[in-house]
Amino acid sequence: MQGKYLPEAPAPRRRWTLRTRLVVSAVGLIAVVGAVIGAVTTIALHSYLQGQLDGELKDSVRRAQAPRPHDPMRGGTTLDFVAMGGQPLGTVGARVGPDGTIDVGAKLSNATRRLPSERLAALTVGQAAALDAVPRDGAPHTTELPGLGDYRVRSATNGALVIGLPLGGVEGTVGRLVVIEACLTVAGLLAAGIAGSTMVGIALRPLRRVAATATRVSELPLHQGEVALHVRVPAAEADARTEVGQVGAALNRMLGHVGSALSARQESEMRVRRFVADASHELRTPLASIRGYAELTRRGREQPGPETRHALGRIESEAERMTGLVEDLLLLARLDAGRPLSYESTDLAPLVVDAVSDARVAGPGHRWRLELPDDPAPVHGDSGRLHQILVNLLANARTHTPEGTTVTARLRATGSGGHHGPGVVQLEVQDDGPGIPADLLPHVFERFARGDASRSRAAGSTGLGLAIVQAVVAAHGGTVGVASVPGRTVFTVTLPTAGPVRAALAPS
Repeated sequence: MQGKYLPEAPAPRRRWTLRTRLVVSAVGLIAVVGAVIGAVTTIALHSYLQGQLDGELKDSVRRAQAPRPHDPMRGGTTLDFVAMGGQPLGTVGARVGPDGTIDVGAKLSNATRRLPSERLAALTVGQAAALDAVPRDGAPHTTELPGLGDYRVRSATNGALVIGLPLGGVEGTVGRLVVIEACLTVAGLLAAGIAGSTMVGIALRPLRRVAATATRVSELPLHQGEVALHVRVPAAEADARTEVGQVGAALNRMLGHVGSALSARQESEMRVRRFVADASHELRTPLASIRGYAELTRRGREQPGPETRHALGRIESEAERMTGLVEDLLLLARLDAGRPLSYESTDLAPLVVDAVSDARVAGPGHRWRLELPDDPAPVHGDSGRLHQILVNLLANARTHTPEGTTVTARLRATGSGGHHGPGVVQLEVQDDGPGIPADLLPHVFERFARGDASRSRAAGSTGLGLAIVQAVVAAHGGTVGVASVPGRTVFTVTLPTAGPVRAALAPS
């Protein structure tokens, strides 16, 4: 069965910049104005020249109606008025018979001959028919004579003769004017486009500076804690008397509000961090005392009853869990404060082996697999914290997947460093469990994140394990990510093998 193919979405149309739109609009307006001026000029010139031709035609008809004595030496033609002095070449004329039709017609084809009969050429049947169709109202009319072109034709008041003058001169002059206007318009539009582009570019320069300021602000790491927001639009581009200055002044006011909000947030976060660090540090002593006294009571000379032993066991287990929570909080507070770690060259392979061995003992119901490269995978980092990354990722897989789940710890090194750039070591912890809910996936590295019933205190989850993983990885200059679908969840940690490493985690 042939599959159905969805039509491809049309590519998004590229939008014009403001500069392009302004230049095109200005050039288009100039083109419209030029076209209107050219059309009015052409029409006016055509009307003027045609009016002059109509005046000449009227004079020709008046001269032709004037009585003249018959001179046999001039050829005796009845159309000598066509060849009289002052008539342009191409002039046509005809006599109208008593029945109102053309009897005879001729065209002035030669101005160098002396006798009228030698200057005239007879009209064709079609040309005579075109003249015969002209109204005999004494007004000028435009008609087309076959083979001769357009003519302005006029009859005498008595209708006895018809005279026409060619429109070729008028049309030629108007045509040359149109060509000149078109060339001047094109040259003017090109000049206007170049000059307009330059002028608009200069006019938009302050707006580009405002946009550059906004771009610099957008590139600041505002989400990473304390940020000195000293970027402002220059005073020259913040003049409220101009439109661009109003935008710049508004942006400066907004940046001032954002800077105040960032300072207030940073101060609040620092107070919270100091409180968490101080509280975590202070809680370590009473928790140790609680565990010590519970163990001392359980091992005392007097044997406690079953209920007392159960209560003491619960006290010890809860005190131990709370101690782990306090230690996690204290570690995050130290990383947030930028405390330095102990960096040294560390091979991740033995750490992965130890972590998987410990996880196998803690979770015998899971199937644990190990994939290691043949060569060592050294990184520059704190071995204790790197081991904690592995323990937390494996504990996360063990805690939030049912028994029988296969958990694979995979380690591989890519890149060779040197002038090709530093290499990286990738650590993957993969399981075939039910996966992470889609709504929780973007928040798995947040502190105290719980998205389902399995992420509960009864399961031993504090919601800090993955947050610690992200903080420690970031302190080593690496990245951590997660991809999850039902049946496959992969946490990927990428650490550099060479190059500069941050001495501490930037506040977040």
